Amino acid sequence: MNIYIVEGSNTGPVNGRLARAELALAANSLNFNVTDNSDSADAIIAIGTGEISDKSVIGKKVYVVEDINALFANPKQILTEAQSKAVVFEQSAQRVSAPTTNTAVKRIVAVTACPTGVAHTFMAAEAIEEEAKKRGWWCKVETRGSVGVGNELTPEEVASADIVIAACDIDVDLSKFAGKKLYRTKTGPALKKTAQEFDKAFEEATVYQPSSTSASAKSSNEKKSFYKHLLTGVSYMLPMVVAGGLIIALSFAFGQFQEVLKSVTVMENGIEVVKQTLVKELVGEPHLKQIGDLAFSLMVPLLAGYIAYSIADRPGLTPGLVGGLLAVSTGAGFLGGIIIGYFAGYIALAITRYLPLPKSMEALKPILIVPLLATLATGLVMQFVVGTPIAWLMKVITVWLNTMNGANAVILGALLGGMMCTDMGGPINKVAYAFGVGMISSQVYAPMAAVMAGGMVPPLAMGLATLIARKKFAKAEQESGKVSLVLGFCFISEGAIPFAARDPLRVIPCCIIGGAITGGMALAFGSTLMTPHGGLFALAIPGVVNPVGGYLLSIVAGSVIAGVAYALIKKPESQTTETAIA
Repeated sequence: MNIYIVEGSNTGPVNGRLARAELALAANSLNFNVTDNSDSADAIIAIGTGEISDKSVIGKKVYVVEDINALFANPKQILTEAQSKAVVFEQSAQRVSAPTTNTAVKRIVAVTACPTGVAHTFMAAEAIEEEAKKRGWWCKVETRGSVGVGNELTPEEVASADIVIAACDIDVDLSKFAGKKLYRTKTGPALKKTAQEFDKAFEEATVYQPSSTSASAKSSNEKKSFYKHLLTGVSYMLPMVVAGGLIIALSFAFGQFQEVLKSVTVMENGIEVVKQTLVKELVGEPHLKQIGDLAFSLMVPLLAGYIAYSIADRPGLTPGLVGGLLAVSTGAGFLGGIIIGYFAGYIALAITRYLPLPKSMEALKPILIVPLLATLATGLVMQFVVGTPIAWLMKVITVWLNTMNGANAVILGALLGGMMCTDMGGPINKVAYAFGVGMISSQVYAPMAAVMAGGMVPPLAMGLATLIARKKFAKAEQESGKVSLVLGFCFISEGAIPFAARDPLRVIPCCIIGGAITGGMALAFGSTLMTPHGGLFALAIPGVVNPVGGYLLSIVAGSVIAGVAYALIKKPESQTTETAIA
């Protein structure tokens, strides 16, 4: 039997593709054929809700499956029922589940941002663009990624937009959208439930009016979690960690180059001497390392400042930055920066909300009263309450981590590596990642080695599994495996999400075991890593990873073990489709 599959406009790009893949796999096990031509189809299946843009199905019998969960639960049943339950599809009977205001041609602008500014930022942007294209709407998405603002929206584009969608996991500046109808969501729903988020946007969007005391103007549905404040701080700190770590690594590389220069005979004509002096004075180890050290010194202030910014908006930024600087000067490090960042944010928020002032002085609150009082309170608390005990604790932790070896190192590495593989970009993953980044700011580089190595395992393992047990995977999954390998090399754990979403009970345990082995081995070898991102490409700069051989062996071992384990326990697609989870 020939099957032709179409999608409703509200299905969403991710759900639509997964549903198509499920039906294709089930059809293959039933010896059905999925055709690209509706004229040759014995049965036509429409997935999801919304309008069907494929005009070739008009006047033909179509089986509409609005409940996608039922399709994922039993795709074979859907296929066998397709002919008996199909009804003639007419142009006037097109299914529309969205609000009436949502059916006309609209102009959408959006902003996406995630803590690391790599995977979810751009995947969510692509999903939003595809959903808008499917509905025939104009759309442009601005990404706030790790390299800054991409595809920046112009004032004209914002002014002409019907609605703004802010799919952000961190706090971002939305002041350019003042006066526009704005809907807030996160990258996860924007990626996985795009159609539903579009519909909710038109139902729940409210006019965005940032004010000078925007912290007090936040509505209850805009309140961010304690965890999200931390991720906002980490996201702003990341570029400084990357820059500082790589510059210090470059200083080591140039230091080695200087040693080579010393052994070279210099001609006494003046020219060669100048060249050597330039290398030594302009890019020599002491100077580059000074730049890197200064970059490192700004990490904790940025962390504290933007934690406070996430809590209290702009009034919290100054006390947070000052508190972070004091955390560095007192030796409290990143842990002190986190604590004082939260204190600065909440004290600024409290002053903004609860300090009564005459109306004539309200305008001075965000630029004078709040920064003055909040910064003074933050500085005093950091110096006389938080600084000394946290500095002692950080010293103990730093000494322990720097002298850690044997079983302790293996246990810590296994814990961090396993956490990185538990939810692949989710909260547990981010906690381990934030810890590794924080220790880099204290110039302790071992935890980050376990974190990055472990985080590379899930996508690498799934890519290897598709090569080892090729016959167990559908053609679409084989192609996804190739992409997964590339994402693994780049340290993008989210590359394994399609596999984990489809078969979580087998994929996630295999990845956790592989990640734990990798993290444990990495620290057993004494590996250190001076940058929080880049994957294997970070190895291009000498000195970033040490020792290189042990680090690479750890990644290979964990990835191979996880990949082989999943290849062995994975069920063939004809069996897997019956238990797949959307």
